[in-house]
Amino acid sequence: MQTTTVSELFTMIDQAALYTKKERKSDYLTALCETAEGLVQDEIKAETIADKLKPLYERFYNQKMTAEDVRRSLQLALLKGMKASPQPNHELTPDTLVLLIGHMVAMLAGKKPFSILDPAVGAANLLTGIMNQSATDDIKAFGVDADPLLIRLAAANANLQQKAVQLFHQDGLKPILADPVDYVVCDLPTGVYPDQETAKNYTLNAVDPKQPLIHFLFVEQALRMLKDKGYFLALVPNHLFSDDQGHVFHDFLQKKATILALIQLPVSLFLRADQAKSILLMQKKTDIQDHAKQALLAEMPDFSNEVKMRKFMQQLDHWFLHRSV
Repeated sequence: MQTTTVSELFTMIDQAALYTKKERKSDYLTALCETAEGLVQDEIKAETIADKLKPLYERFYNQKMTAEDVRRSLQLALLKGMKASPQPNHELTPDTLVLLIGHMVAMLAGKKPFSILDPAVGAANLLTGIMNQSATDDIKAFGVDADPLLIRLAAANANLQQKAVQLFHQDGLKPILADPVDYVVCDLPTGVYPDQETAKNYTLNAVDPKQPLIHFLFVEQALRMLKDKGYFLALVPNHLFSDDQGHVFHDFLQKKATILALIQLPVSLFLRADQAKSILLMQKKTDIQDHAKQALLAEMPDFSNEVKMRKFMQQLDHWFLHRSV
């Protein structure tokens, strides 16, 4: 059976991570992080297993690979690690959605240079996937995450792909020391935000008077970090709008943003129906009122239905090409 470059790279990364896991007596993700950092620095820190790791590192660098090959191989290893020890904030955006969101950003940006921020960057799988599909290499990219292991993985991931990404190890809802950007992308965290003091700085804290909801706060943070007429493109929970019982979110968007597209994703992509998400595309409003644009409201077919999927992609591309978004 013929093996692909991605599967070859994954096999080498996985074997090195397993050797490191056993030697360090750590979990898989921590071992994967040390492996990725070792590949970036061409350095083996665990000298006791150097004889096992060195051939794997050499095989890795002898592969003819693209940045996207590296991203996908690391993604497979990340998925393995996240399944082995599940945590609420350790979830990976499905690859089909990384490719779709990357395609949408590419349609919006064209060949122009742009800046982009992911305020919940995780291991930078979504961010680097978008960068890999761009028609320009002139991209200023920023990522934020509070998880120390994920931000290390994000740095190693970006470096292995030779992508310049400025990373901030902090809570994505605290002030971010970066200039406003052209695009904010995010796989929105969901649930209750524990830091009530920080939440008080957000208008959308009022969506639920009893507890701050993190998915609304991240939308507000995204709009703060955008330039005027900048775009917010995110995976949002399907219950985002139904959670807005008092119309606080609705009124906020009326003032701050224009919804350009809302695409409901197939439930089959998610482990449970209550975890299902949609893709939301918004544009930040300016003081000058633009003419209202007709929003694209669509339901994506199941990815296994090639005919319907091809038709959906044609409709999506047609909408982007024939509209001034």
